[in-house]
Amino acid sequence: MTDESASVQSHLQIMQGVIQRMAANSSSCKTWCITIVSAILVLMADKDKPELVWVALFPSILFFVLDAYYLALEKAFRASYNAFLEKLHTGQLQPEDLYAVAPEGRIGQHRKEAAKSFSVWGFYGFLIVLVAIGWWLIRQ
Repeated sequence: MTDESASVQSHLQIMQGVIQRMAANSSSCKTWCITIVSAILVLMADKDKPELVWVALFPSILFFVLDAYYLALEKAFRASYNAFLEKLHTGQLQPEDLYAVAPEGRIGQHRKEAAKSFSVWGFYGFLIVLVAIGWWLIRQ
């Protein structure tokens, strides 16, 4: 099989689509988290309930885990994509390799790497600091 083959091109497009969806899901996690945390902070400030501001930590933690999961899946599918390309370029590609869309590697290891990624911990860590600052400001 060659890289000009219609089936190879279709397989690569499918893999690219999966990777793009995982990246979009990760971005959506951040968007939703900011929206929910902001709403909680505004509501608690409006009700003058600074002791309940810590409720905003729950969506932060939940979306941290979800975002890390999507990033882990994205990394796993990228590894699968790269393994497919390696087989293609070395002439080891078999017909059964086509349309087999599955994450490559150990997802647990990918999750650990994703949680350590600055795009995940940096964002949610900063958000948690902002919740603490919000608590302090509302308390004043």
